[in-house]
Amino acid sequence: MFSIKELKRAFLTSLWFMFLTFPLLVMKVNTITDTVIWRWMNLLYVGVGTFFLSILWKYLLERRDAKGSDSTKNPFNEKISKYMKNKRVKTSAIVALLLIVIIYPFIMSMYQTSIMTTALMYVVLGLGLNIVVGFGGLLHLGYAAFYAVGAYTYGLLFYHFGISFWICLPLGAFLSAVFGILLGFPILRLRGDYLAIVTLAFGEIVRLILENWNDFSFGPSGIANIPRPDFFGQKLRLAQVTNFTYFIAIGLTILTIVLIRRMESSKMGRAWEAMREDEIACQSMGIDITKAKLTAFSMGAVWAGIMGVLFAAKTTFINPASFTTWESIVILCVVVIGGMGSIPGVIVGALIFILTPEYLRAFSQYRMLIFGIALVMMMIFRPGGIIPKIRRSYKFSTDSKETQEGEA
Repeated sequence: MFSIKELKRAFLTSLWFMFLTFPLLVMKVNTITDTVIWRWMNLLYVGVGTFFLSILWKYLLERRDAKGSDSTKNPFNEKISKYMKNKRVKTSAIVALLLIVIIYPFIMSMYQTSIMTTALMYVVLGLGLNIVVGFGGLLHLGYAAFYAVGAYTYGLLFYHFGISFWICLPLGAFLSAVFGILLGFPILRLRGDYLAIVTLAFGEIVRLILENWNDFSFGPSGIANIPRPDFFGQKLRLAQVTNFTYFIAIGLTILTIVLIRRMESSKMGRAWEAMREDEIACQSMGIDITKAKLTAFSMGAVWAGIMGVLFAAKTTFINPASFTTWESIVILCVVVIGGMGSIPGVIVGALIFILTPEYLRAFSQYRMLIFGIALVMMMIFRPGGIIPKIRRSYKFSTDSKETQEGEA
């Protein structure tokens, strides 16, 4: 039960909210008849709704504090991890997921397939940024610049030299990695907010160059008529190429997951995590911080470059407006909401973050409001993300026989 003090606070909150919303929700001016329509019922709805929502909010905060903010102790997470350790359950889940992935474009419309392709692209972008932010602990707000490098690599090389999509795919990755190293060198000594500001400026510099250097990038007009991916030189119809692009995105997503999991368990992956926890202690243990940072920036940029090439092929048109700071923020939100450093979390976060606004189009006027409220609730009650990264723990056990022999 709630105390009198808490009920009084909820009542005062509702009164204050009624006062703030009074001009907007109660007064309606009819400019034709020069009269004011008073909608007092709206004021009552606001007051009652705010009162009960305030009580509910207080209850949820107390429940969160009672359970603790450590989301890794969530019973749901423990139950899922317990089931996934069972090989039969894990194999069945993987087979079912593969079947759904394969038949998806054949049972869904072309529009739904295109949306899912976009979501898969953001999965790869999120996993790429997760290397920098989640593994390395480096706040990066200019990630869309590498995305633009990949897209313009394909657009410009095709326009000037007629180079195909499949050749531009590794070239876009290579050039983005080079830009990642060029960005990494000047900011080796920067951390935290200073690093975020510099990477944000880098993203804006790339966008402004693309927007104003008309002789090079065609300015705001962009590059049109970029060809979609072909199948061994054979041109495909629109429906066929949409499904083909979807399967390309699936293949690149699987490749990204496999490679990043391998990198996470490698020597460099452990160096990234050590750098994220404490850079000074990491350096004192003999880890080359310069190499770790440059590798994180370049490897993260590789996936952005690949997805930039795929984005140009999917849309057949690119211009600087597609690579604004907002694009970098969206990708960063995918990583944070999914769970920084967590590969399954980033995948789920990307799918939810990209697909939810599309499927809320039925609430056209309120969909972004609903989505924004959901994000705020998510960050308050689950700050570790949807699937937070679980720290690895190692247990050392000694055999009793060996112990006895050693003592003898």
